[in-house]
Amino acid sequence: MTELQKNLFGGTTSNARQFGMIFTLIAVIVYFQIRTDGIILTSGNLIALTQQYAYISVLSIGMLMVIVAGHIDLSVGSVAAFTGIVVAKAMAEHDVPWPAGILLGLLVGAAIGAWQGFFVAYVGIPAFIVTLAGMLLFRGGNQYIGNADTVPVPAGFRTIGAGYLPEVGPDTGYNNLTLLLGLVACVAVVWRELRARQVRKQMEGARPTPLWISVIRMAVMIGVIVFATLRFAGGRVGTSFPISGIILAVLVLGYSFYTRNTSGGRHIYAVGGNSRAAELSGVKLRRVNFLVMMNMGVLAALAGMIFVARSTASGPQDGLNWELDAIAAVFIGGAAVAGGLGTIGGAIVGGLVMAVLTNGLQLTGTGTDMIQIIKGLFLLAAVALDVYNKKQGRFSIVGALMRQFRTGPSASSEEAAAPDREKARI
Repeated sequence: MTELQKNLFGGTTSNARQFGMIFTLIAVIVYFQIRTDGIILTSGNLIALTQQYAYISVLSIGMLMVIVAGHIDLSVGSVAAFTGIVVAKAMAEHDVPWPAGILLGLLVGAAIGAWQGFFVAYVGIPAFIVTLAGMLLFRGGNQYIGNADTVPVPAGFRTIGAGYLPEVGPDTGYNNLTLLLGLVACVAVVWRELRARQVRKQMEGARPTPLWISVIRMAVMIGVIVFATLRFAGGRVGTSFPISGIILAVLVLGYSFYTRNTSGGRHIYAVGGNSRAAELSGVKLRRVNFLVMMNMGVLAALAGMIFVARSTASGPQDGLNWELDAIAAVFIGGAAVAGGLGTIGGAIVGGLVMAVLTNGLQLTGTGTDMIQIIKGLFLLAAVALDVYNKKQGRFSIVGALMRQFRTGPSASSEEAAAPDREKARI
């Protein structure tokens, strides 16, 4: 049973833990698909869902790295709002071209991130305090610069938040570029699976995943991609896969590669897992903490610009409570409260769970008060499960569910060794 679990979920109990949230996401989708008579998975709703929550997912990528490093950032909503009003003002009152406006926004975000990172990494003030001050500072800055007014943005700039892949090629009844994007994703899934099998064959002492399990994994993934592709490509005329979704996909791929396959990414996990041990191993703590905070500033700026582009204007209410949604997405996605554990994919899945939950509740006519209560209980349950698993020495939800089916001493020794293997992997 353990071998089956490891093969299905990528070989580590940590990955299996992340997949627990995927099962939760599927359950939430099925539930609301039935409750809303199929509305939740219609083309129009999926496209709107992607646009509405792309900026929160962008924030959750940066927040994941901050939390893994052992910090927290409460200022992301205010930073996003501040950047949005600066960029909108620059384009509206100083005739700054919109591509230059995007570059200006990223530079503002980097400067804010560097400002906060300096106090966290080199002055030694806890990130909670620094970013709490930043939340007040940049919220006030947004209202001061914007004078509590709404500032519109030009049509070109709106593309990053409200644009779609254009219509090209012959009339197929679908958006051809979205179909092409889905085809590329399917090829990438097959290539990744085959390459993983080849690598394991070349590793001494490693056994490749059974072929039938690889086939099942590829079939499930390709089935999901084909379904989503046809939904996004077959929406009403003029719509297709949103540009904000493409920006998010590029960020997920880039940051997943960075955190899993580079020394810089592994240093973040090392600092969050045990900062003293990491420092003794040669990791430069100050530089890691500084870069993590600065990266969060850049992504917060990008999220703010995507939101402003979709809203067609920047206003004083932008970014309110965004930090809470981003933090919730990261913890629901499986990140450890104490830092050192978590993945980009898990944070995205956590954000999807929150997005589908909110969207489904809205479609069923649930009031805002009840939506807040349910989301709060969801977050509390996710964190409580993490704490419980740590106390029990387990890292796997699936492992916990399957423990009753295990017999013999091998099961207990497997559980006991799991935390050590996890730390060694990081």
